[in-house]
Parts: sequence; structure tokens; C-alpha cells
Amino acid sequence: MRVLLLYPLFPKSFWSFDRALELIGRKVSLPPLGLITVAAILPQNWEFRLVDRNVRPPTEADWEWADLVIVSGMIVQKPDMLNAIREAKQRGKLVAAGGPYVTSVPETAQEAGVDFLILDEGEITLPLFVEALERGETSGIFRANGDKPDVTQTPIPRYDLLDLTAYSDMSVQFSRGCPFQCEFCDIIVLYGRKPRTKTPAQLLAELQTLYDLGWRRAVFVVDDNFIGNKRNVKLLLRELAPWMAQRGYPFTLVTEASVDLAADQELLDLMIAANFGAVFLGIETPDADSLELTKKYQNTRNSLIEAVNTINRSGLRVMAGFIIGFDGEKPGAGDRIVDFVEATAIPQAMCSMLQALPNTALWNRLAKEARLINQEEEANIHQATLTNFIPTRPIEELAREYMDCFWKLYEPKRYLGRVYRHFLQMKPKPHKKKFRIPQLMELRAVLILCWRQGIKRQTRWQFWYQIFSILRHNPKLLESYLINCAHLEHFIEYRQIVRDQIEAQLTEFMAAKAKAQLKESAIA
Repeated sequence: MRVLLLYPLFPKSFWSFDRALELIGRKVSLPPLGLITVAAILPQNWEFRLVDRNVRPPTEADWEWADLVIVSGMIVQKPDMLNAIREAKQRGKLVAAGGPYVTSVPETAQEAGVDFLILDEGEITLPLFVEALERGETSGIFRANGDKPDVTQTPIPRYDLLDLTAYSDMSVQFSRGCPFQCEFCDIIVLYGRKPRTKTPAQLLAELQTLYDLGWRRAVFVVDDNFIGNKRNVKLLLRELAPWMAQRGYPFTLVTEASVDLAADQELLDLMIAANFGAVFLGIETPDADSLELTKKYQNTRNSLIEAVNTINRSGLRVMAGFIIGFDGEKPGAGDRIVDFVEATAIPQAMCSMLQALPNTALWNRLAKEARLINQEEEANIHQATLTNFIPTRPIEELAREYMDCFWKLYEPKRYLGRVYRHFLQMKPKPHKKKFRIPQLMELRAVLILCWRQGIKRQTRWQFWYQIFSILRHNPKLLESYLINCAHLEHFIEYRQIVRDQIEAQLTEFMAAKAKAQLKESAIA
């Protein structure tokens, strides 16, 4: 069996970092970890060819070669995923689809013509799919029926299928599931509230595979909550730290975690010892009432500002997510988010309007309250999207607040100021990394950065002052500081995209509202 693995396009988003990636000659931030794991689970006497459509489109030779096409993706990839299914069917190919989007909403893939739906977690459903093919079946739906796989049996992903030169980061997964119950989150729906982890030996084998392939850049541990099972995470970190030290710290690790990380200094110290460099936190909102309402209780137990500062001072760069549009939210939420981000000096603060994701507790509650705008349309977890439900505040007010919040967060001087303060107070790691000669592309990127931010723009005096201050007070973090300065190249463009697209949607919404009111008055 010759299998063409297709990964759909991502729209330009907060995390796409397009302009920053251009500086270093990379095309995409992260590889399709799900698809290369699928390739590892399927029979290894099959042939595999991976086409990440974010790197390149499939060629005629790719289509002609394939006996079977497998597509996987997330909700935000829906348009191109459905296009890929249709294109494959037009060419007479057998098509299977899986991943988080079709697991939540299988109907649209069926309408697009998919032959097989491989839903839930592949360790259970992929073997069922293979058995069906061996019986000669040409269609089917495979579900885990509530069962969760033992991830200690998951094989090493097929990293050899990737074009490593296309990506800025690689990715690994240690755990699935999260113990918390946030109302808006679909992770607990997809993967459960009991975190399942791999063994330390498994993850080390995956990292060794990347090391043997020559990878020497960042690795994202893509767990939705890396510290969901603190006992097992600590066991991993105690083995990971010496592994890293023996190889001269070849990777800087990044992950996502809950805010209660700040309350466990031992865990923070173990992460630093294992060369973790950054962590994404779901702050959501500084408003305690909204956190209680959305059942994000873990964020209400201690001061969020102190939690961020504790993590940052320990040596981890903090990224964070924020949401506008919770029920009962008081006016000024956008300004309160800006104030919080400035107070904590979080460089990268992802802000979006609340979306009700399919099958979440929020989705079900809003459906009962008849507040979903269109139940046939899934949410689009994109930063340039209005809420997909009727909020408790006027949508015009929410949208204006959101646009203003996003615009202020990525005003160049404000952003560079946060990057500076964040790295100034960060504790440098004690590790001695192997010296690596900078690549020409990296040197070119630094020169472009100095030209744009240090000469061409009004940030010029701030840019040079901050660089010399970092060199004086925290020189070990200069490289990380410059990388985060480079991210501004993306955010300058992206904040304009957010403003333009939200304005367009708001104009459309207001026009439809006025038309409806005119119609009602005519009837009256």
C-alpha cells in the first residue's frame, strides 16, 4: 500500500510567525506530528509519502503514486482539509480522514466524499481500519467507543518523513488529557480528564531519533497540559536532564502548562535542568468572576501576576492566552488584559474572542440557551473571528474592545518594552551548551532586524538601548531576546489583519442587524 499523507493549510494566525520565519529561511513553525505518528502505527511494510501543504502542494507525481490518501487536521484547517478530500476523490483515490476536527464533526468530511473516517485516538482505530482494508472494504467509520489507548505502546513518530529544513521547531508528545474542567475546552472531550503519559524511555527515544537525524533547534512538547500528571512528569525530567547534559543541550524545549506550575518550585527547577526555555499558560482573563464562571478554578487560587513572575524569574519565558467575551464580563475587559500583560511583561500574549467549540460544556450550555448563532457552523478558533454565539454584552462593544486590545498589545514600542523587561528579570540557565557557529541565514536575520528595528523604525533608540542593557545585565539571554524581538515582524502585520477582518465582519453583522430591524418594522 502506497500512502500519501496530506496535511492541510493553516490560515495566517497568531502562531504562524510568517514574517519572522522568513528571516531564518524556514517555512512553518511545527510539523504534522499526528500524521507522522499515524505513519508509525500503520503497517511498516507500507510505503509513505508526507506532503505538508504548508511547505509545498502535492505534485501530479504524488497523486499518481498514491493508492490511499490520509488527511488529518484541526478545526482551523477545515477549508483546506475538505478541499484536499475533494481533490483526492476527483482523482479516484481512496481517502481516509482523522484527527481532532473530524472526530468532533465527522459530517462535513462525509459530505466532501471521504471513504473512511478514523476517529478518536489512532492507536485504537487505525488497526481497525487496516483490518477493514484487508477484508476488502472500501468505506467505514472507526471509533474507540469511549476507550482510551495506552500511550506507552505508541511507536516513535516517523520523523524521517519530514523535510527538517522547512520547520523552525520539531514536536514531541509526552501526555494526553488534562485533569481540569474548563467549560470552553475541547481537550477534555477529545482526550479525557485523566492524563496518560508515555514512559521516560519512550520520550528519550523520540528525542534521540531527532538528535540522530541532525536536529539541533527547539522542540515543542505539544501536551495540552504538560504537568497534568506531575508525578510522571518529574520522573521524566529526572532522566531528561542528564540526557541533555551528555549531549551538550542540543534542544531548547517549549511546552504548555497550567498556572499551578508556579506553586511547585521543584518542578520548575527540574524543567530548567532539562533545558526548558518557555511555557504557554492559559491565563484567559484577569477577571476572577469570569474564571469561576468558566470553571477555570486553578487560576483563582493564587495571584496570577505573582505566578507569571515566579515562572519567569525561575528561567522560563512565559507566553499566555487571553479571551474576551465570557458571560457576565464587565466593560473594559480588553484594557484589563492589556494592563495585566504590561504588569507581567509577557511578550507574546495571544488574545481572541471566545468561541464555543463543538461538544464542549460551553457549546452544550449555549445550545440549551438557544444562543449559538449557527449550530451547523463549527467555531473557527482564529484570532480574527467574532464570537459564534450571542454574548451577554453587545457584540459591537466586544469587538471594539478586542480590536483595541490586540492593537495596543502589539504596538512596536510597547511590545519591545515587554520583551526587554521579561528577559531582564529572567534567570539565565546554568548550562554550558556546545558552541555552534552561527549560520549565514541567522547572521543575515540579525542584520535585517537591526536595520528594521534599530534604524528604519521609530523604535531605533529603544532597540539599541535595550540590546546594550541586556548585554550588560543578562548577556546569556541575548540570543533569546533577539529571537523574541524578531517576532515583532509578524505581529506588526498580523495586528492589522485582525483589525481589518474584525472590522469587515462587524460591518457585515451590523448591516444584517439593520436589515432585520427594518424588516420587523415594515411587518409591524
